[in-house]
Amino acid sequence: MKKFLHILGVFALMAIMSFGVADFYSSMTKVDYVEGSKTLKFTTKMNTSHISDAIKINPNTAGFEAEVKKYVNSNFDLYVNGNAKVLTFTGSQVNGESVWVYFEAGGVTDISTLKIKNTILLGAFPKQFNLVNIAYKGNQKTMNFQRGKEVNEVSF
Repeated sequence: MKKFLHILGVFALMAIMSFGVADFYSSMTKVDYVEGSKTLKFTTKMNTSHISDAIKINPNTAGFEAEVKKYVNSNFDLYVNGNAKVLTFTGSQVNGESVWVYFEAGGVTDISTLKIKNTILLGAFPKQFNLVNIAYKGNQKTMNFQRGKEVNEVSF
Protein backbone atom coordinates (compact mmCIF):
# COMPACT_ATOMS: atom_id res chain seq x y z
CA MET A 1 0.00 0.00 0.00
CA LYS A 2 2.82 2.39 0.87
CA LYS A 3 4.47 1.72 -2.52
CA PHE A 4 1.14 2.34 -4.27
CA LEU A 5 0.70 5.70 -2.50
CA HIS A 6 4.27 6.67 -3.40
CA ILE A 7 3.69 5.87 -7.10
CA LEU A 8 0.34 7.66 -7.00
CA GLY A 9 2.05 10.70 -5.42
CA VAL A 10 4.70 10.79 -8.17
CA PHE A 11 2.02 10.66 -10.87
CA ALA A 12 0.02 13.39 -9.12
CA LEU A 13 3.12 15.58 -8.91
CA MET A 14 3.83 15.05 -12.61
CA ALA A 15 0.22 15.91 -13.48
CA ILE A 16 0.33 19.10 -11.42
CA MET A 17 3.67 20.14 -12.98
CA SER A 18 2.26 19.67 -16.49
CA PHE A 19 -0.23 22.47 -15.78
CA GLY A 20 2.52 24.94 -14.82
CA VAL A 21 2.60 28.36 -16.39
CA ALA A 22 4.46 28.32 -19.68
CA ASP A 23 4.88 31.70 -21.32
CA PHE A 24 4.27 31.72 -25.06
CA TYR A 25 6.43 34.14 -27.04
CA SER A 26 5.12 35.16 -30.44
CA SER A 27 4.40 38.03 -32.74
CA MET A 28 2.13 38.13 -35.76
CA THR A 29 2.51 40.44 -38.73
CA LYS A 30 -0.04 40.97 -41.47
CA VAL A 31 1.25 42.40 -44.76
CA ASP A 32 -1.20 43.83 -47.29
CA TYR A 33 -0.36 45.20 -50.72
CA VAL A 34 -2.32 48.34 -51.59
CA GLU A 35 -2.19 48.52 -55.37
CA GLY A 36 -3.55 52.06 -55.67
CA SER A 37 -0.70 53.55 -53.62
CA LYS A 38 1.88 50.85 -54.52
CA THR A 39 2.46 50.30 -50.80
CA LEU A 40 3.05 47.32 -48.55
CA LYS A 41 1.27 47.94 -45.23
CA PHE A 42 2.45 46.05 -42.15
CA THR A 43 0.50 45.47 -38.94
CA THR A 44 2.40 43.68 -36.17
CA LYS A 45 0.86 42.43 -32.95
CA MET A 46 3.14 41.74 -29.96
CA ASN A 47 2.67 41.04 -26.29
CA THR A 48 2.90 44.31 -24.34
CA SER A 49 5.05 42.99 -21.50
CA HIS A 50 7.40 41.18 -23.90
CA ILE A 51 8.16 44.26 -26.04
CA SER A 52 8.35 46.37 -22.88
CA ASP A 53 10.95 43.97 -21.44
CA ALA A 54 12.92 43.94 -24.71
CA ILE A 55 13.15 47.74 -25.05
CA LYS A 56 13.31 48.30 -21.28
CA ILE A 57 10.64 50.98 -21.08
CA ASN A 58 7.17 51.08 -19.54
CA PRO A 59 4.41 51.05 -22.19
CA ASN A 60 2.56 53.81 -20.29
CA THR A 61 5.37 56.35 -20.71
CA ALA A 62 5.61 59.03 -23.37
CA GLY A 63 8.79 57.60 -24.92
CA PHE A 64 7.37 54.12 -25.51
CA GLU A 65 6.25 54.70 -29.11
CA ALA A 66 9.60 56.21 -30.11
CA GLU A 67 11.45 53.21 -28.62
CA VAL A 68 9.10 50.76 -30.38
CA LYS A 69 9.79 52.57 -33.66
CA LYS A 70 13.54 52.31 -33.12
CA TYR A 71 13.25 48.66 -32.15
CA VAL A 72 11.16 47.66 -35.18
CA ASN A 73 13.44 49.58 -37.55
CA SER A 74 16.47 47.71 -36.24
CA ASN A 75 14.80 44.26 -36.14
CA PHE A 76 12.78 44.07 -39.36
CA ASP A 77 14.28 44.32 -42.87
CA LEU A 78 12.44 44.09 -46.17
CA TYR A 79 13.73 43.28 -49.66
CA VAL A 80 11.46 43.40 -52.69
CA ASN A 81 12.87 41.72 -55.81
CA GLY A 82 16.29 41.77 -54.16
CA ASN A 83 16.21 45.51 -53.36
CA ALA A 84 16.17 46.79 -49.79
CA LYS A 85 13.10 48.86 -48.94
CA VAL A 86 12.85 51.60 -46.35
CA LEU A 87 10.19 50.98 -43.74
CA THR A 88 8.23 53.97 -42.54
CA PHE A 89 6.80 53.72 -39.03
CA THR A 90 3.22 55.02 -39.05
CA GLY A 91 2.22 54.45 -35.43
CA SER A 92 1.56 52.07 -32.58
CA GLN A 93 -1.24 51.39 -30.15
CA VAL A 94 -1.17 49.71 -26.75
CA ASN A 95 -4.34 47.74 -26.17
CA GLY A 96 -4.12 45.88 -22.87
CA GLU A 97 -1.90 42.83 -23.31
CA SER A 98 -1.16 43.64 -26.97
CA VAL A 99 0.83 46.28 -28.78
CA TRP A 100 -0.09 46.96 -32.40
CA VAL A 101 2.68 48.45 -34.55
CA TYR A 102 2.04 49.92 -38.00
CA PHE A 103 4.63 50.55 -40.70
CA GLU A 104 4.79 50.57 -44.49
CA ALA A 105 7.05 50.46 -47.54
CA GLY A 106 6.17 52.57 -50.56
CA GLY A 107 7.17 52.43 -54.21
CA VAL A 108 6.37 48.75 -54.65
CA THR A 109 5.10 48.35 -58.21
CA ASP A 110 5.45 44.59 -58.63
CA ILE A 111 6.65 41.72 -56.45
CA SER A 112 8.30 38.60 -57.77
CA THR A 113 10.25 37.87 -54.56
CA LEU A 114 9.79 39.16 -51.04
CA LYS A 115 12.55 38.59 -48.51
CA ILE A 116 12.18 39.50 -44.85
CA LYS A 117 14.60 39.45 -41.95
CA ASN A 118 12.55 39.42 -38.74
CA THR A 119 14.43 39.32 -35.43
CA ILE A 120 11.68 40.93 -33.35
CA LEU A 121 12.05 39.69 -29.75
CA LEU A 122 14.37 36.83 -30.82
CA GLY A 123 17.25 38.30 -28.81
CA ALA A 124 15.17 38.68 -25.67
CA PHE A 125 13.28 35.37 -25.78
CA PRO A 126 14.98 32.21 -27.10
CA LYS A 127 11.63 30.50 -27.79
CA GLN A 128 10.16 33.49 -29.66
CA PHE A 129 8.21 32.62 -32.81
CA ASN A 130 7.29 35.28 -35.38
CA LEU A 131 4.64 34.70 -38.02
CA VAL A 132 4.20 36.89 -41.11
CA ASN A 133 1.13 36.54 -43.37
CA ILE A 134 1.36 38.25 -46.77
CA ALA A 135 -1.52 39.14 -49.08
CA TYR A 136 -0.47 40.18 -52.60
CA LYS A 137 -2.87 40.40 -55.55
CA GLY A 138 -5.05 37.53 -54.37
CA ASN A 139 -2.12 35.34 -53.27
CA GLN A 140 -1.50 34.42 -49.63
CA LYS A 141 1.94 33.42 -48.31
CA THR A 142 3.14 32.69 -44.77
CA MET A 143 6.61 33.04 -43.29
CA ASN A 144 7.86 31.72 -39.94
CA PHE A 145 10.81 33.14 -38.02
CA GLN A 146 12.65 31.88 -34.96
CA ARG A 147 16.21 31.68 -33.67
CA GLY A 148 18.33 30.11 -36.38
CA LYS A 149 15.77 31.05 -39.05
CA GLU A 150 15.68 34.83 -39.01
CA VAL A 151 15.44 35.29 -42.81
CA ASN A 152 12.73 33.95 -45.10
CA GLU A 153 11.86 34.50 -48.76
CA VAL A 154 8.74 33.82 -50.84
CA SER A 155 8.04 34.09 -54.57
CA PHE A 156 4.88 35.29 -56.26
